[in-house]
Amino acid sequence: MYCIDNKEFPCSTSLTMNYIGGKWKAVILIHLIEKKRYNELRKELSMVTERTISLQLKELEADGLIKRTVHTIKPPLKVEYELTEFGKTLIPILEAMAQWGEVAAETKLRVSI
Repeated sequence: MYCIDNKEFPCSTSLTMNYIGGKWKAVILIHLIEKKRYNELRKELSMVTERTISLQLKELEADGLIKRTVHTIKPPLKVEYELTEFGKTLIPILEAMAQWGEVAAETKLRVSI
């Protein structure tokens, strides 16, 4: 049993899913392995609504997985997102998920042909 931020988790997997669960968090995180400007991220995730991306980014930032940097050198503002050191610890997990997804897709394609 884990108790973090006044939330109880029955196991470490449930704790992990609290951070990266949902339809888009892991997808956003894998896109942020390299630092991205907000508009770059929006283009890469064109199937996701702007509201959803914004909400997920705020949650990931609040959880300490990503860092938001606003550059005010010249208009328009430049906002960049990148993984924090804590967020970078998820890279092996995210890459393993991506690899598993490729295998699963190939397996399903072979079965359906």
